Amino acid sequence: MKRLIMGLVIAISSFSYSQNCDYIFLGEIKDFHDGTPIESATIHIIERDKYIVSDFDGKFKIENLCAGTLTLTMSHIGCETKTVSYTIENDISKIILLEHHLEELNEVTVSSNFKTEGTSIEQSISKADLEKYTDKSLGDALNAVSGVSSLNTGNTIVKPMIHGLHSSRLLIINNNVRLFDQEWGDEHAPNIDINSSDRVEVIKGANTLKYGSDAIGGLILLQPRRYAAIDSLFGSTMVSLNSNGRGGNINSEIIKTYASGLYGRIQTSYKQFGDFKSPDYYLTNSGLKNINASARIGYRTFEKGFDAYYSVVSNEFAILQASHIGNVGDLVAAINSREPRVIEDFSYNIDYPKQNILHHLAKIEAYKRFKNLGKLTVQYDMQINRRKEFDLRRGDLADTPVIDLRLFTNSLQSNLHIDYIDNLKIDSGILVRYQQNDAVSGTGVSPLIPDFEKYDASIYIIGNYNLNESSEISAGMRYDFTRIEAEKRYNVTDWNETYNYDELFPQFETNDIDNSEILTYPEFTFHNISANLGYSKLFNNDLSLFVNYGLATRVPNPSELFSDGLHHSAARIETGLLTLNKEVAHKFAVSFERNNQDFGFSISPYFKSINGFIQLIPTGITTTIRGAFPVWEYNQINAQIFGVDIDINKKITNNFNYNGNISILKGDNLSEDIPLIHMPSTNFTNGISYNNKALNNLSINLINKTVLQQKRYPNYNFYTYDPVLQEDVYVDISSTPAAYSLFSFNSSVNFKAFKTGTLKLELNIENLFNTKYNEYLNRQRYFSQELGRNINLKMKINY
Repeated sequence: MKRLIMGLVIAISSFSYSQNCDYIFLGEIKDFHDGTPIESATIHIIERDKYIVSDFDGKFKIENLCAGTLTLTMSHIGCETKTVSYTIENDISKIILLEHHLEELNEVTVSSNFKTEGTSIEQSISKADLEKYTDKSLGDALNAVSGVSSLNTGNTIVKPMIHGLHSSRLLIINNNVRLFDQEWGDEHAPNIDINSSDRVEVIKGANTLKYGSDAIGGLILLQPRRYAAIDSLFGSTMVSLNSNGRGGNINSEIIKTYASGLYGRIQTSYKQFGDFKSPDYYLTNSGLKNINASARIGYRTFEKGFDAYYSVVSNEFAILQASHIGNVGDLVAAINSREPRVIEDFSYNIDYPKQNILHHLAKIEAYKRFKNLGKLTVQYDMQINRRKEFDLRRGDLADTPVIDLRLFTNSLQSNLHIDYIDNLKIDSGILVRYQQNDAVSGTGVSPLIPDFEKYDASIYIIGNYNLNESSEISAGMRYDFTRIEAEKRYNVTDWNETYNYDELFPQFETNDIDNSEILTYPEFTFHNISANLGYSKLFNNDLSLFVNYGLATRVPNPSELFSDGLHHSAARIETGLLTLNKEVAHKFAVSFERNNQDFGFSISPYFKSINGFIQLIPTGITTTIRGAFPVWEYNQINAQIFGVDIDINKKITNNFNYNGNISILKGDNLSEDIPLIHMPSTNFTNGISYNNKALNNLSINLINKTVLQQKRYPNYNFYTYDPVLQEDVYVDISSTPAAYSLFSFNSSVNFKAFKTGTLKLELNIENLFNTKYNEYLNRQRYFSQELGRNINLKMKINY
């Protein structure tokens, strides 16, 4: 045995001495953009666990290397940390490039003053704040931002509004993909799971040209998280339970990252609620069920990388049964009644009327950096949206949707970010998009929106120039080409007499007439020019000034052009207009801000002048085989909107803080000298918070939100004949509800869990005093009260 051991020792020693360990590595660290040497960079030699520093010329030397692999991690203040590996077979000399621009760092945490663009007027919602709305919608989360409100259908279908504008005037960008999901409808909420995002940015100014020309209202960016290039496996699970609706949400995610820059993430959530409750009664058929999932995989280094993302959102929304009117008589009775006409016991059943929406989103993005130029990004994305709206029907069609639309969208885009000049950054890009809408047959009714194809092509250029260390100016231009081709049947009388389309658009006609309907092929082409100009100035005492001007253009969407029939979930006849032209908006916005934890504020006035503003307004009633329904028609006017958003934060003591905001808005129909329809009223929020890190990061918040009555509204009331009463009755669909004030309570505390995990517990109470109220911007305000008190318990485990 001794001889065997001795032999092994001699053999190993002989092998070691025969191995060449005299190799030398000469390194030189330079800036990626201009090639200047980077002095005092730290180099970690992984195999030796030893640190050295680059000299004045950015050079360093490693001696006595053996054949094999050499792994180096280089870091420097203001640079992105970089890890490289080399195979050592002889002496070697390498130049290593580091990125030396602070804005290119991988953002792991987002500060309150983070901005997507240096001159933009925007506010951010962090991941921690988003988690407060884990079982709610994107619209609910955005309601906490000044200047942002929502157009609701009940409490589950929440459509965001910025400065009174919504739908296709509002761009929603999810993981760098513009959302297309039949957003034209008042009761069509964005199909987004906020649990899949890391932060949300609301841009109120004009810095939107990179994403589209038609952001007259603003831009909502849902941003994913950037992961550090380390070997790690982590995740979280959050459970939320609610007393109102007797439901909640469970969301879970797991992330794997590698030092090489590779990463992957899987996330899924499930949400279900039964009938919600007002202070006095249950809201029969008001529940929901959501199943959402997303997956992401990518590779990120400074020089190159890719990101692939897929998400699926499945929503099932019950529509309040009392809001389903069969005729104007039902509407009059609902308005005059203090209670819904249908009140039943609590149930988890989702009956008709209801909506089923399935939305798929997929994208693949890749980028490459070029020395002395910048970063080129290319992206392809695809979306499939299937929307089904179910009515109360009888017979063979009882389970058949009255609206069945399938929207397919795919886009190819590129962006070149030129950043090799320190004071100048230029973004330029092109986009092509194809969209197809299929009005699925077999519904038993004429489609509200016809089959159509839409083609888009865009090109833009945006520049940001640093005038000096405290001032920046940005400017940009964008050109958009849009073509819409549709196939639609019109009633011959409407085509020839009501709208005179036979004289205005004879090129759309065919000789195909069936059952008093003429087949047409409408085609429209639009050319749009948009622009923006921004300026920012930073002062020494935490003060900053932002000024934006934007020229935005929006083409009519297909619903505005072609709608023709009963929109069942809205319980109204909607009629489009082929003579609509594009909207042209001039947007001015200013923000004066102080970013200071002791006392901070922002004052942001704005003004929007919109020529050719397209609106949907009630114009009377009509009778169908289903009964009499209000008629809503699209028309075009000149409009203006101006207002101001004010935010304040004040540190009272080391533990107590105050936060408040107020939003004031005034919208005018200049063509008819009346107020614009559906404008949010003045509202303000005040909140007191207590935070104590020593007590397990204890947080307690008391928040009050007050919404004043909207006194400026257009009068679209009308008279109609009631066959039951045998007389004309007055239908008041315009008057607004009274002001209201709500209180809410939020609290949270953190604990250590396991060896490396944490446990976070939250207790929240909404509508603390069970206040009875109605919201003007809720389409169901005629039929029921808003929700009563809700007690919410959340538990989150980080592991």
